Amino acid sequence: MTSLRARDLMTADVVTVPPATPVLAIARLLAERGISAVPVVDADGAVAGIVTEADLIRRLAGEDDKPAGWLASMFANPARDAERYARTHGITAKDVMTEGVVSVDPDTLASVIAHLMEEKGIRRVLVTQDGRLKGLVSRADLLRALVAPAPEAGDLSDDRIRRAVLAAMKKEPWADTFYALVDVKDAVVEFHGFSRSAAVQRGLRVLAENVPGVKGVVDNTQPMPTYLFAAA
Repeated sequence: MTSLRARDLMTADVVTVPPATPVLAIARLLAERGISAVPVVDADGAVAGIVTEADLIRRLAGEDDKPAGWLASMFANPARDAERYARTHGITAKDVMTEGVVSVDPDTLASVIAHLMEEKGIRRVLVTQDGRLKGLVSRADLLRALVAPAPEAGDLSDDRIRRAVLAAMKKEPWADTFYALVDVKDAVVEFHGFSRSAAVQRGLRVLAENVPGVKGVVDNTQPMPTYLFAAA
C-alpha cells in the first residue's frame, strides 16, 4: 500500500451536482445511489464544495432552531449566526455545502491521504488537478488497498532482505542495531541479542514483516541485562 497513489485508489466516476441543485434532490440522490457525499462543481468544471450527509443533517436540524434568549443575544456574532442560518435553512447546494474541501493531486501517496483523513477527521478527499475534479478517495478505498494482496516481491536474496531490515531499523530511534542482531534464512528474519522491552520486540517484528520478501519473523532476543542498561 505504501507505493499506491491517489490515482490508483480513487473512484473516477464521481457523481456531481451544480451549485443550484435543490437540497431535496441531493438527499434523494444520496439515498438512491447509496453514497454519503456529492461534490459541487460549477459551470466551468471547477470544484466549488461538497455536500455530505452531515451537511444535510445539519440542514434538517436547523429547522428546529429556536430563537436565542435575550442573554445569548447580547453575546451573538451576527456574521457567524447569519452564516449558520444560511447553511441550516438554505434550499440549494451552494447554501448548505462545505466550501473548505480537502483535496489532493493524483500523485499523492496513500499514506499521506490516510494522515489527512485522520488529522482532519474526514471520510473522503477529492482528487483534483488544476482545480478540476479527477476522482474521490474514501476511507473504504484505503481499506480495500490495505487488504488487497501484496504484489509478488520476487526471489529476493536473504542478504538483500537483511540489508533492507537493517536500513529500516536505522530509521527508527527505538530500534537498537547495536544490541539487536539480524539474520535471514530462507526469507525468515531472525533477531538475536538483547532488546530493551517487549514493546521493542513487537516493534521489530512489525518492522520486519513490512519489509518486502519477508516470509516470517523469529524473535530470539533476550531481555537486556541491567549492566547493559546502565551502559546504554
